[in-house]
Order: sequence, then structure tokens, then C-alpha cells
Amino acid sequence: MNKISRQRITGLFLVCLASFVFAADWPRWRGPNGDGISTEKDWDALAVNDGNKPLWTAQVGTGFSAIVVAQGKAVTMGNIKNTDVVFCFDAQTGKELWKYEYPESLGAKNYDGGTHGTPTIADGKVYVLSKFGKAFCFSLADGKVIWQKELKMKAPEWGFAGSPVIVGDKVIYNVSDRGVALNKTTGQEIWAGENKPSGYSTAVVETKDNQTVVYLFDGDNLRCVNADTGVALWSYPWKTQYGVNAADPLVIGQEIFITGGYNHGCSLLKIEAGQPVKLWENKNMRSQMSGPVVIDGYIYGIDDNQLVCLDWKTGEKKWQEKSVGKGSLMAADGKLIVLGEKGKLFIAKAIPEKFDLIASMQAIEDYCWTMPTLANGKIYVRNAKGMLVCVDVSQKKAVRSVETGERGAESPFGRNGRGRNEITLAKKRDC
Repeated sequence: MNKISRQRITGLFLVCLASFVFAADWPRWRGPNGDGISTEKDWDALAVNDGNKPLWTAQVGTGFSAIVVAQGKAVTMGNIKNTDVVFCFDAQTGKELWKYEYPESLGAKNYDGGTHGTPTIADGKVYVLSKFGKAFCFSLADGKVIWQKELKMKAPEWGFAGSPVIVGDKVIYNVSDRGVALNKTTGQEIWAGENKPSGYSTAVVETKDNQTVVYLFDGDNLRCVNADTGVALWSYPWKTQYGVNAADPLVIGQEIFITGGYNHGCSLLKIEAGQPVKLWENKNMRSQMSGPVVIDGYIYGIDDNQLVCLDWKTGEKKWQEKSVGKGSLMAADGKLIVLGEKGKLFIAKAIPEKFDLIASMQAIEDYCWTMPTLANGKIYVRNAKGMLVCVDVSQKKAVRSVETGERGAESPFGRNGRGRNEITLAKKRDC
């Protein structure tokens, strides 16, 4: 084999390796598809155990921004002494790569305050929105500001909470009664709604019949907005107490599931002749903050202070689990990844028959309302006071513990030798 051939093969190998390593990135709020579900399969649920010490930790300031991961970097934000700080870490080691600070009020009002929205990573850039309307676009590589703009719209009572969403050449924010769209490259405004308070959800994107729309809440309505023009195509009344419409809608085909807290409830809508029609409504899921996920025709989400499973078609409650409190969740590989409000991490099978717990650990202390993130064999969690914890759940870690008999942090069953290894393998087969 000549030198040029070897170089080509080496280059191709490196490209393939990079694609593999970052195949399960989580670059935006609720993941690549905005539905709270990861495609990642190469992770070990049994690595979630109290013997598995954090891979790394960091302090990121007060707030509720989730962690996003792309290109080997983990990004989040928090507030320190009335200053928002955007942090970028090496996703594997936790080394701080860069940070950016700007003045912003903590905005504590009957809670700790701090940042709400989650950064978005796209095309080598990081987009953020502060709770009072400061929008930034940074270079992911070094944190340099590409553009910044203040969205001068009336904020809801607790400040903006929706995260930036990239749609074609636009970045769309749930700001105003039906959103604001800026050019993602320059920050120039493309369209904006009326200067009225938004809800707290993030825009959900759908393309059908050659038209791209976004679904977003204000305090009283769900709206469907043309993503190109900002024109509202329809609205559906959904008035939640204090205007807290925070859980993102779930969209499957012509049907849309919505939920609200403060004893409001949930509903399934169907689009008929271009307008929403109610199929059912009940109080079986009252999600104040965390959005649900849907898997194989069943909805898993937070009902006030418990985890529940509902039938998508009927709204019937299949089971409930009180131990998570006002937690949050995502899903991957047919499993629920749930962070309880007191920092306990639960892994459970996503099945309608019962709450079937696979593993759990006390991942972090203090109260947590922020959605966990699974990306490339790591689970990232944070609490309201700003402690960020990264837990290694990679398959490589689990395989190493089985092959060598090493225990402690690499095994959920301690240091008792071969028999326990066999239990580990049996349980993994059951999962």
C-alpha cells in the first residue's frame, strides 16, 4: 500500500470515528428533534447507581438552563450576582473551554431565579436568550460574539423561558404573542408578533404540505404560526393560571397533545380542515414545567408532583409514580431517564403496564427542575443552585467492569467477584 493510499484510509477512518463519537449529540432543548427522545443506544442503564461517582462536576450559577452537547462540548448557563454566564466545557473532562458574561437580573420571585432558557448549538454557533430578552450568537469554538440583539418585548411574569429554535435561515424565539424570528447569521429581525407576553414553552417545528409552522404558547393560547411569515394560522384557547404554559406541545401527524399545571390538565387536539378540534381532555396530566415524551402510543410525563403514563388515544391513566415529585424527563432506547426534584436519577422501562425501575442513584443534591441530558454515553444533570454533574454511563465502562471483575464506580453491585458479574449480565439482558 502506497503512502497516499494509507493517508486516505487514515483520513476516512478519522472522519468515520468523529461521526461515531458525536452521533448522539444533544444540541438543543429536548434534543435533535425537539421531542425529548434520544436515538442513543450505546449506553448502560445499570451504570446509574450510587457507586458510580461523577466523571466531573462544575458550578454554573443559579438557574434552570439544561445542558446541550455537540462536537465534544457541553454548554449551559446560569446567573452569578446578577450576571448571566454562558459556560462551555469539554464534554468528556469538564475542562472549562470558555465563558461569556453579561449583566442580567437574577429575577428571583418566589423561587431562586436565574436563567431559564437552554442554549442551542447549530452550525458551529451557540444561540442563547436571557430571561429578559437579550439574544446572543456565539462561536462554539471560542465563545466570541457573532451578534447580539435585545428583543424589546414585554416579558411574562417570571421572564422568558423558551429556548432558541433554528428553522432554515431563521432563529425563532417564543417572545411576543406569536414569536420573533431573526436571521440566524446576522441577527436582523425577519418578523415579530405583537408586544404581548409570551408563554414559557419553546417553539415546536413541523413541516407538512410544503409549509413549515411553529407551535408555541402565550399565557392563554396555543398558536400555530407560519415560520416564514409569522402569520398566525390558528389559535386554541388554553388559559393556565398565572399564564404558565411551559410544557412544549407534542405533535404526531395531525394530532397535538398539550398540558398545563395548576390543576389545568391535558388535551389531545386534531387538525381538521386546518383548525384544531378537541378529541379528549382531562386532568390526568398537569405538567407545570417539564414537557412529556410519547413512545409507542403512550405519554410519559409529570402530573403535578408525580410521574404518570397515559394512553395517547384515550387519555386514560395507566400508572403513576410519586417518588419523582416535580421532576423532569427524557427518553432513550425504550427507557425513561427521569430526574426527581430532589436530585435522584431514575432509569425505568417505557412501558404502559407499570413503573418498571431498572436503576437509580442520588445524582445530585438540592432541588432540580431541569431536564437531564444523555449524550455520547454521559448523563448531565444540574440543580437550581448551579451544581452540574456529569455521570459516565458508557457501555465501555460496563464492559470493562465485567471483563476485569473490577467494582465500585464501574459496577452497580459492589466488589464481590464473579457471581455479581453474572448478575450484571443477566440484568442487562432483561433490559
